[in-house]
Amino acid sequence: MNTEHPLVLDLLALPKAVPEARRAVRDHMGGPCPELQLCVSELLANVIRHVGEGAPVTLRLARAVGGGTRLEVTDPDSHTWLMLRHPGTEDETGRGLLLLDAVTTRWGVRQDAHGKTVWCEVAGTTTGRSGPAGPERL
Repeated sequence: MNTEHPLVLDLLALPKAVPEARRAVRDHMGGPCPELQLCVSELLANVIRHVGEGAPVTLRLARAVGGGTRLEVTDPDSHTWLMLRHPGTEDETGRGLLLLDAVTTRWGVRQDAHGKTVWCEVAGTTTGRSGPAGPERL
């Protein structure tokens, strides 16, 4: 990972932005980073589905305090809140945050008057979870 400069992408939450953001994260990390790329996909998909297609989004990727990598996705809707769901076997949606919870060391949501930021941290650069995870609200 380029530790000197965090990656900051300003984009619109459109389906075509998802693979572009995943590629940008992979390039910034210097190679495949499946856990981070999965988190990018899930967080952008949440914005597209729950905030609206075309919403302005800022994606930030930087070294996490204490090691690992921190991903943040900020959108302008401070009223749409994320909830960890437990979908039934027939449900076609609702598993994104479960996936995020499974591959990150921790994650959370920060709200303010201008929107919300959903963040997560992944241990190392390409390894998965290193300890218990769960939502943390700041």
